[in-house]
Parts: sequence; structure tokens; C-alpha cells
Amino acid sequence: MNKKGVFIVIEGLDGSGKTTQAKILAKKLYQSHNAVYTAEPSQGKIGSFIRKRILYGEKRSPISIEALLFAADRIDHIENEVQPALEKGKLVVSDRYIYSSLSYQGSAGLNLDWIETINQLALKPDLALFIDVAPEAVLQRLKRKKSIMENLETQRKVRDIYLKFVKKGELIRIDGDKSKNEVAKEVLETVKNFLKTRI
Repeated sequence: MNKKGVFIVIEGLDGSGKTTQAKILAKKLYQSHNAVYTAEPSQGKIGSFIRKRILYGEKRSPISIEALLFAADRIDHIENEVQPALEKGKLVVSDRYIYSSLSYQGSAGLNLDWIETINQLALKPDLALFIDVAPEAVLQRLKRKKSIMENLETQRKVRDIYLKFVKKGELIRIDGDKSKNEVAKEVLETVKNFLKTRI
């Protein structure tokens, strides 16, 4: 592996299994590639504020303010967690990244170009995967723990935007309707094949 680390992003709808898959991937590549797991919103002050006041808060802020907060947290995440790990040659697996902002905030009506503009300082991932699960299926999985964004119409819009980035070649689609082990196998094979190209 090169001295510089590798930045891999796992994306998907809430309930798609992306967090589980990101953790499995980091665990499987821990010994061979010194992999670490991280997530957005980050564990920093801005990320903590987002989780407490926006994702699970009773009142919602204007969507443009939310987008700016997520963009600020992303820079904080990169500077304090991702970049230091990459400089040590680690493989960083991030549970959510810029495509979450584009898909969720874009589905709420914000212009995608504007979202990209406020995230222009965000580090480009080396590889980004989209765990694709039907919106109807994820809502069944989320019966007990719904956040403000979790309704069928919203999830369909979010998925449509994710799929646009799949078509553009920025995301690689992984079939998330398979069993957890089958999805994990496909994710690992995709990542390993990518890593071979970096040797």
C-alpha cells in the first residue's frame, strides 16, 4: 500500500445497513491496511450539535442553515480525524460523507450546485459506495427509531439523487437487499479490487 492512506466512503439511506457495513469493512481491513472507522456527523462540537438539535431535535432549522452546518462539520471531520489518519497511511472508512448532504438536502429542495460549492474544500474520497435498499424496505427497518427525515416520499427523493451520482460514476452501487454477509462480501471485494489498482 502507498504511504498515503486511502479514503473510502459508505453511503446509503437510513436503515440501509451502511453503518453496519462500514464497521465490518473497517474491521476486516484493520490488520492488512490499518483501517479505521469514522462517521458523519462527526464526534466534534459541530457534529454533536447537529445530532442533538437538527437530526433529532423537535424544531427544524431552515434547510440552508442545516446544509452550512453539515459542511462546517465536514471540514472539522476532515481536519481532525480523516486527514491525520491518511497522513499516517491508514485506510479511513467513513459512514456518510458529502453525498449524504447532496442527497438529503437536495431532496429538501436545495440546489445541488450550491451544496457542492459550500463543500468545495471537502476532500475527494478515493472510493465511494452506495448501499442501495428500496425506500419501502428501509422504512420497515426503521419502525422503532424514526428521525425527522424518514418518510417514504423523502426517502424516494433521496435515493433518486444517490442514483444520479451512481450514473455519473461517482458512487458504486452495492445491492443492499441481499443478506448482511452477502453485502459485506460484495463491499469487501469491491474495495479489494480498487486497492489492487493503487499498488
